[in-house]
Amino acid sequence: MTIPLTIPDRELERIIRLADLDLDYSGLQDAFKDLTKLAAKVAGTDISLINLVDTFTQWTVSSYGIDLRQMPREDSVCHYTIETKDGFEVPDLSADERFKDKFYVAGKEQLRYYFGLPLQTSDGFNIGALCVLDKAGKEIPPEKVEMLRIIADEIVNRFVALKVIQEMRKELREAGETNRRVAHDIRGPIGGIINLAQVIMSQDKDSKIEDVMEFIRLIQKSGSSLLEMADEILSSGKKTITQETVQNENGITLACLKEKIEKLYVPQALNKQIVFTINISSPAAQKTFPKNKLLQIIGNLVSNAIKFTPNHGTVTVDLGLTENMFNIKVSDTGVGLNKTAIENILSGESASTAGTDSEKGYGFGLALVLHLVKSLGGTISIQSEKGSETVFQVALPRH
Repeated sequence: MTIPLTIPDRELERIIRLADLDLDYSGLQDAFKDLTKLAAKVAGTDISLINLVDTFTQWTVSSYGIDLRQMPREDSVCHYTIETKDGFEVPDLSADERFKDKFYVAGKEQLRYYFGLPLQTSDGFNIGALCVLDKAGKEIPPEKVEMLRIIADEIVNRFVALKVIQEMRKELREAGETNRRVAHDIRGPIGGIINLAQVIMSQDKDSKIEDVMEFIRLIQKSGSSLLEMADEILSSGKKTITQETVQNENGITLACLKEKIEKLYVPQALNKQIVFTINISSPAAQKTFPKNKLLQIIGNLVSNAIKFTPNHGTVTVDLGLTENMFNIKVSDTGVGLNKTAIENILSGESASTAGTDSEKGYGFGLALVLHLVKSLGGTISIQSEKGSETVFQVALPRH
């Protein structure tokens, strides 16, 4: 059964907030594995997940108890969670018409219980969910729900901290006063990591969560190390940071970018038996350049191409680097676009349509790409005809 999904309020703004964090969905497991494991221990479930929901896909950026990386948004339970303020619970997934036929319920996982809390930004946008699942029915008492809510808040704090660290490294190219300001900004969200441990440890020591104390100590340790790093940057005059160091910490190479895109989007292509190819300019393969929003731009273009390409078709990505520009070309053997559709996309007025394999559309993927490209001072063009190949080309200034 197809889940009759609705579109959350202010959806374009929501996915822009997610894109602004500029997260690498394939590289966050280690940064969040302590909080993911802690959530399962608090809830008393076998499984916990940190999921981010973008236009097309639910990305599992950290998991405990199950190996899950991504799934189409229309198959996601967390899609319902991000539409709530207080969370979403399904006592028995197999008895719910929306979920009973999904692979994680009817397949080998045989999951039954679900409880999720939205991951909400400071300005009220739900970018994803912290969820706990089990193969048996569960009942999570209110005090445990509150502890899960604290963990969900700290997950968002850590996302913000990672973003601020990234921005801080960029700012290291500037004067020392700027460095001190950015380092000061990071102390708040990082301090929340330690506050999490302090709040939970203040709970009744006779409660049933003694087994999570070791994980709390790990959180304290990791939070303290991050604060030490911020303090080190505050006193950056003691350390010489070269332009090369900054580029290595904040940049990416074409070869690395290709690897990340393949890791993220090959599974989507395989689901439709689409030939997915990424070509890079060999002479520039190891040159470092800023990766700001590239994964979000390329990812949405690739997901859109896969959505509108029939089974056994092809999707090709060409990545090039010149002295001043980063060039992206995404072409597909899909259903094509007429002139009106192209004009609507470039004006930000494109409407949602279903994919060639009945994939759900939300109408915001290309709008997000257009927003990001414009915000980075780039340009985008589209060449297509109805029923033939479609080519998206993006040019972004390197600086």
